[in-house]
Amino acid sequence: MSEYLGKLHESAVRFPQTDIWMDSCGEEELNYGLERGIVGATSNPIIVGSVIKNELNIWEARIKELIKEMNDATEDEIAWALIHEIGALRSKKLLPVFEKYNGKKGRLSIQTNAKYYRNKDKMVEQAMVLNALGSNMQVKMPAGAAGIAAMEEVTYRGVSINATVSFTVAQAVAVAEAVERGLKRREAEGLSTDEMAPVCTIMIGRTDDWMKAYVAKNGMVVKPEALEWAGVAVIKEAYRIFTERGYRTKLLSAANRNVYHFSELVGGNLAQTINYSWHKRLNACDVTVEDRIQIPVIEDYMKELQKIPEFKKAFDEDGMKMEEFEKCGGFRDTLTTFMAGYDDLCKLIRGYMI
Repeated sequence: MSEYLGKLHESAVRFPQTDIWMDSCGEEELNYGLERGIVGATSNPIIVGSVIKNELNIWEARIKELIKEMNDATEDEIAWALIHEIGALRSKKLLPVFEKYNGKKGRLSIQTNAKYYRNKDKMVEQAMVLNALGSNMQVKMPAGAAGIAAMEEVTYRGVSINATVSFTVAQAVAVAEAVERGLKRREAEGLSTDEMAPVCTIMIGRTDDWMKAYVAKNGMVVKPEALEWAGVAVIKEAYRIFTERGYRTKLLSAANRNVYHFSELVGGNLAQTINYSWHKRLNACDVTVEDRIQIPVIEDYMKELQKIPEFKKAFDEDGMKMEEFEKCGGFRDTLTTFMAGYDDLCKLIRGYMI
């Protein structure tokens, strides 16, 4: 019998610099992951909504209580009260990891309202509230122009950020530079940054989705196997830049769509957040766990990907300007999905209110 509880567990043990996270704040999911070496977790409105539905035996009574307690509250206010409660509660499961690694690991990421993506001040204000929910919180904001400005400000105020709705090297570099400015502002005032742990997500599976959609829409012919490597190519290029420049922000891969999204990043000083379904699939697969972070994407695949104008925007550090981040296909599609997930959560609350 193997000494490991699956491939992700093997990776967590043999390559501890490659953090494995759970893309959920559900109790069952966190218990499963913690037994197998996860050192972080992420959430968003869709995830919270799924957790509530999966744990309705736990949360249904609490929803009804909140409606009575907050007798003049809107469905939005009750939804956020519930998000706060779930985040504060489930972050405690990661506290032993947080304490073991002095704040560098063991955090729960919780997301600001996606509808605030154009308003720096609203994101900053909400980020401070979310950060106060627990000692090991990490606040997610979308990597658009306003979000990146907000990330610099809240970093200065001591918040560990997680940049989300991010798909490109240009976004990742802009986030890292903003975080560096925030950290340096803190340090200039004698404030500590030792226990801060900023990360920048690249949603590599959604980068793949974006390329596939573009190719289909424009009637292009690209070798299909190359399209499975677009996100991997982007995060490997970002990783090269981050390593060379010594950014204190750690990259985080997300939105797994295939085994390469895990296997090709093993060995890197980065994090991978993986949903429960893919945790189980990957733990049961037969891929060899080895250091592949420095292995470049096959040249033939890169040539195919370079045919796609949108891939060049995603891969090249100067492929996009700050004002273009919110216009890219991945940003629009993902933000729309997040807003729909939030609306679904409010609809669930509304069903108990009315």
